[in-house]
Amino acid sequence: MDKLRILIMLIVWAFVVFNGRMQMHCMVVADSITRCPLPNASVFNKTGTFIGTGKSNGNITCAAPSDYPITIRYMGYNEITVPYESMDTIFLKENISELPEVIVEAKQKMFLHILAYVREYSTLLSYTDTITMFREKMVDFMLPNDDKSRFKGWRNPRVLNSRSYYHFTNAFGLDSVSDRCNQHFTWSDWIGIFPKAHVPDKIMGVENGVDTVFGKYSPTEIWLKNAGRLTLDIDVLADTTRRKWVPNISSFFKKDGTDFERFRIKLNYNNFLETEIGPVNLSGYSFNIESRGRGRGMFMFGHYDQPFFVTTYTEVYILDREFISLKEAKQWDKRKFLADEIEIFEPMEAPELHHSILAIIDRVNRIDSDQVRLSLEPDYRLMSRNVSKRNFGIGYRALSMLKQLTGISYYKSHKNFNRRWNEFRDNWKNRDSKRDKD
Repeated sequence: MDKLRILIMLIVWAFVVFNGRMQMHCMVVADSITRCPLPNASVFNKTGTFIGTGKSNGNITCAAPSDYPITIRYMGYNEITVPYESMDTIFLKENISELPEVIVEAKQKMFLHILAYVREYSTLLSYTDTITMFREKMVDFMLPNDDKSRFKGWRNPRVLNSRSYYHFTNAFGLDSVSDRCNQHFTWSDWIGIFPKAHVPDKIMGVENGVDTVFGKYSPTEIWLKNAGRLTLDIDVLADTTRRKWVPNISSFFKKDGTDFERFRIKLNYNNFLETEIGPVNLSGYSFNIESRGRGRGMFMFGHYDQPFFVTTYTEVYILDREFISLKEAKQWDKRKFLADEIEIFEPMEAPELHHSILAIIDRVNRIDSDQVRLSLEPDYRLMSRNVSKRNFGIGYRALSMLKQLTGISYYKSHKNFNRRWNEFRDNWKNRDSKRDKD
């Protein structure tokens, strides 16, 4: 009877909880003018930490009561802070900041140079340790207008200047900050300028409209047109064909130890043609990537046998774009920038930083770098000089070329790399085992 009574109580409790969740309100984010829902809005909790995105229908379900007040952000709109749970629809006002239309003045100017400001919020998390990072940087892109030129430029962001702020915490009470970190866990360097695409027929010739492209199980693309401006929301994980938007990161889908749990991109365009959008019309974009793992070299963050998770939310604001000649493009490519030569320009439409982010920035700026450097114990092994002499005559060079042609050099280097990697991995496994025993 006791077991039956416990079972009945569990069933009643589950019914009450489920019924309460079914009746719980669901907040919706929408455009203040068109009243259309804004899909996958970004949500930050009361500490300024990115906690997730809304649904494709505008619903916000990722925030718990303890997260309030939350901040709703959608690129191209003014952000808004919601002080408490509400049943009302949250209307966002559009932040109109259009770039001037780009005009090609001469045929020889066939390269599009784009300058952008980037904000990035990333987190590296294991069972015991957490690293949060805020980074802002100036980047540029160089895109050929056609495929005829041998010089291809670059689609991934090239960093011109960068400032990083890290916050380290763990289960043992660590609370420290720094402007550098040994783990490179961000995804933002792999997301570049996107290819051209055709506008769906459904929203051609209309001032306001929405078109949703469905995959097998969920929407893959949501096209939202509003008074000559267009927002494209992409779910890269909906099907394999969406990977065309991120060709430079597609190789990570095949790597062991990396499993993407969320991969969404939001693109903003203005001054575009009715039939096509492309880099010349891009005014900004944002993306959210959540993954388990980040490549095999990242296990050193925590224990070897423990998983870790990486979250990256990034906003890219296009500041300037112009067509230049091949000669000018090559000059930009060869130019080397000093650390402070390019100033970081924050656009007017970028929202104010959260007070928690400003607090971390202040802590990092107050670090005495010279004192930290002087307090480090030098590794005297790096000071020894061990130089071996070799005969680099004709015979040596001929043998080296023969090894390269036959693949012997590649085989030996690959074998040595695997050997060193296995030794490195075993050392960290032994370190973790010793730490657990202690």
